[in-house]
Amino acid sequence: MLIPLDYYRILGVPIQATAEQLQQAHRDRTRQRPRREYSEAAIAGRKQLLNEAYEILCDPEGRSRYDASFLSKTYDRPSNGVQSEDTNGTATPDIDPQTPSIEVEDKEAIGALLVLHELGEYELVLKLGRPHVATLNRRLDRPETSTPGDAIARSDVVLALATAYLELGREQWQQKQYERAAATLEAGQALLLREGLFPNLRGEIQADVDKLRPYRILELVALPSDRESDRARAFQLLRDMLQERGGIDGSGDDRSGLNVDDFLRFIQQLRRHATVIEQQQLFEREARRPSAAATYLAAYAAIARGFTERQPGQIHRAKLMLIQLGRRQDVHLERAACCLLLGQTDRASRALELSQDEQTLTFIRERSRESPDLLPGLCFYTERWLQEEVFPHFRDLVGQQASLKTYFADERVQSHLEQLPADSEAANQWVPVGGAAQMTSLGQQPDVRQTWQTTSLSQAVATIAAPKSASGDTGNRTQLPFEPIAPRSTPDPNPFQAEPPTPKPPTDKGRLRKKTQWKVDRLVLVGAGAIVALLFLLWLLTRILAGLAAVFSGGPGLESPQPAVGINAPPVSIPEPQATPEPPSGELTPEVAAQVVRTWFEVKSAAMGPEHEIDRLDEVLVDPALSQWRGRARSYQNLGESAEYEHTLEIEEVTIDPENPDRAEVVTLVREEATKSAGGQVVESWNSPLRVRYELVRQGDRWSIRDWSWTEVN
Repeated sequence: MLIPLDYYRILGVPIQATAEQLQQAHRDRTRQRPRREYSEAAIAGRKQLLNEAYEILCDPEGRSRYDASFLSKTYDRPSNGVQSEDTNGTATPDIDPQTPSIEVEDKEAIGALLVLHELGEYELVLKLGRPHVATLNRRLDRPETSTPGDAIARSDVVLALATAYLELGREQWQQKQYERAAATLEAGQALLLREGLFPNLRGEIQADVDKLRPYRILELVALPSDRESDRARAFQLLRDMLQERGGIDGSGDDRSGLNVDDFLRFIQQLRRHATVIEQQQLFEREARRPSAAATYLAAYAAIARGFTERQPGQIHRAKLMLIQLGRRQDVHLERAACCLLLGQTDRASRALELSQDEQTLTFIRERSRESPDLLPGLCFYTERWLQEEVFPHFRDLVGQQASLKTYFADERVQSHLEQLPADSEAANQWVPVGGAAQMTSLGQQPDVRQTWQTTSLSQAVATIAAPKSASGDTGNRTQLPFEPIAPRSTPDPNPFQAEPPTPKPPTDKGRLRKKTQWKVDRLVLVGAGAIVALLFLLWLLTRILAGLAAVFSGGPGLESPQPAVGINAPPVSIPEPQATPEPPSGELTPEVAAQVVRTWFEVKSAAMGPEHEIDRLDEVLVDPALSQWRGRARSYQNLGESAEYEHTLEIEEVTIDPENPDRAEVVTLVREEATKSAGGQVVESWNSPLRVRYELVRQGDRWSIRDWSWTEVN
């Protein structure tokens, strides 16, 4: 086999090397050991090449002859990229005739590949090694042509190829050629799978493939929009990661090496390359896990889409998400902006009162200095917030201008806002009158918690439409659940780590705690308790009267006739204890669906109540809901907490999956009244009207709840 190597490269010395340098290089190269998986034959072949190079170059006459040949020798082999075969039938790739080369025997070929590998010539190892392993496989397939050493040689060549794929992939990774690196690594893994060799090395390659996924996603999603298939592959890789992690803020292992904070930074980097629709679809799906981080990002996408596409319904959708988050996270400024864009000025003012962001509130007050309320400042802040903190995170909205005046003047927005009800909670809702720029307040009432007087929305919008002064224009919020990080200029094993650390997103503590016990069961239990108490009082009164009679009659005695009371039967009829209800089964009618949900209410009450009957969750839940609620119930038990609930239920819709009759969705209206206690004292209570979408699955003849999502009903 002809190998593009010369003796100087084999030893790793320049052509001007002295005798001492040659000796030192030979000693150092000989002491180096290849990977332990190589056979003794491969190690011996490498050593033989090192010794041959050293012996020729250390002999002055031999070196002189070699130098003359090295400097002048050329080959007449045509450089046409066509492979030829040597006398042993080994395929030899075409070698550039201007490249110094040496002829090696077949048994020395693996030694030459090892030397090339050590020199970093990974592509050359692949170019030479692939046809060589193919030749060895053909020999092994024909026993009459194979030799005893062919199997070992095949193993050594496969190892050299696989490690070359691994190192070349890492080299491409450092050059930020992420998709190319992944293809190289996967080629090495495919080779090992095909040959059935070196599972440990296969695992090493797979580890790099897993760590590459975030980089590949960023590279693919940043491609132009017309590269649809490549960008779709990016989102599929992302969905796979999210599934393995258990969501954006999940703690599962996707083998990427990113912790929760690093992964959030990665998501922030990705957002700049995704469109508003792509983000909304992604994050709304993730919010159903549930996930506080995904809910927040989905709300941002809905706000951006609602404003730019003039769809107030999207903004209302975002407001409901923020209400959900607002139980545990200060997102009241975002909620105030949503209310403003929906024309609900009173609700916007109330949301501002709840915000703890004093810096932004100060800015809003400064902008409202000449106004009896904060609407002008809120309008100005909302424009700046949309343009500087919302739009830049969507690739199709970068540079988009945010104008409330243009937004409210749009006929689609007017048509939607005209249909909004003027209820008591939205005392300052408005509708456009007579034209795009004419607006009037409805139901203006003073806010009992402040002394503000209401400014009409049209006046507030007109205020921000006026020319702005040069000062005071820096009122952006300084603290968001996430902050973007700039891409590193140099390769880094983990560029998603940044200092100082990014603030953590909203936690999942804002999830709804749906606890059970509907009113009917509560009344039944109360009634049963009252009957038992009455029977006990009657029995106690009888015993007291009997004792008094005995005292006044001189001693206890029995009057005849006595009732026949046996020890094998009670004197009064005792009702049989109620058995655990059977799991809902059969075809999923609205009645069966209601039974499924009510069973869930009862089971949840038992699991989260003082007795913490956690095992009962298996009666109606399956994963992922089962695992989530087991963890939640155990947390309550460990903290000494419990909860009591009352529910009302109305089934709105039951839909069977047309492609799978064992899956269904049930839409319900639920009102949950609950109290949470710790140490015998009530620490929290809530009363929430909800629209809940339950995802049901049938296993055998039994319907169970797999998952659900919900929105708050105004």
